[in-house]
Amino acid sequence: MRIIVMTDLEGIAGVDSYEMIASGNEEDYTAACRALMSDLNAAVRGYFDAGAEAVYVYDGHGRGKNFIRPMLDPRAVQLDNEDFHTLVKSGGIDAYAEIGLHAMAGTENAFLEHTQSSKTWFDYRINGVSCGEFVQGAAFVGEFGIPFIFVSGDGAACEEAKRFVPDIATAVVKQAEGRNKAVSLSREAADRLIYETAKASVKRIGSIRPYKIALPAEITLTLQRTDYCDDLAKRYERTDARTVRRITERIERYADLLFP
Repeated sequence: MRIIVMTDLEGIAGVDSYEMIASGNEEDYTAACRALMSDLNAAVRGYFDAGAEAVYVYDGHGRGKNFIRPMLDPRAVQLDNEDFHTLVKSGGIDAYAEIGLHAMAGTENAFLEHTQSSKTWFDYRINGVSCGEFVQGAAFVGEFGIPFIFVSGDGAACEEAKRFVPDIATAVVKQAEGRNKAVSLSREAADRLIYETAKASVKRIGSIRPYKIALPAEITLTLQRTDYCDDLAKRYERTDARTVRRITERIERYADLLFP
């Protein structure tokens, strides 16, 4: 059994204020990264204790520079972007999970909700359905037959995951108080919950179907402002003042679901 674990930062236990991930707050950001490693290692332990022969981890937040390498469970294999794509397409991965998920842009009472860019992206849709980064990940790995079995994050993020993949295992490690604050489980409670849920989630391999979108897919993006749309409109069809559209015929890379 081989599993890929993607991470983000906003949905990590103990990351409970905007300041913890804002640029220029090095002490708070370092604390957030340490919390990230704790959440991640709890999932890694859970998967190895459930019998995994390999657990691959991928830093999906920002530019992927958030792991504190000496803290990573030495049994885990960290992937770069090319390794991630190669493994997903290899046919040798049994399941996919995400640690630290946040809800899509526009979700009420969700901690730091956004899709890709909280500054520029307003509404992202696949085949007319508003969705976020959860669906992007699910659709990418699902195209290659990989089921999405487990996610951790705040309550809103986990509820979003269940809307799209009803049988997914979830670990709610905090609850939002508005957008920029959250109340989190203690470090010990969060680690225990993530470990236990990750370990149990392997039993869902074989019962959770890979999440697939109908292809060719219409992907639209509405920006926050018209000027944010101007540059994208040079590369994609513009359907109104703030919206661009593309048709994706096939999914070969994660970027095929985006507007690079």
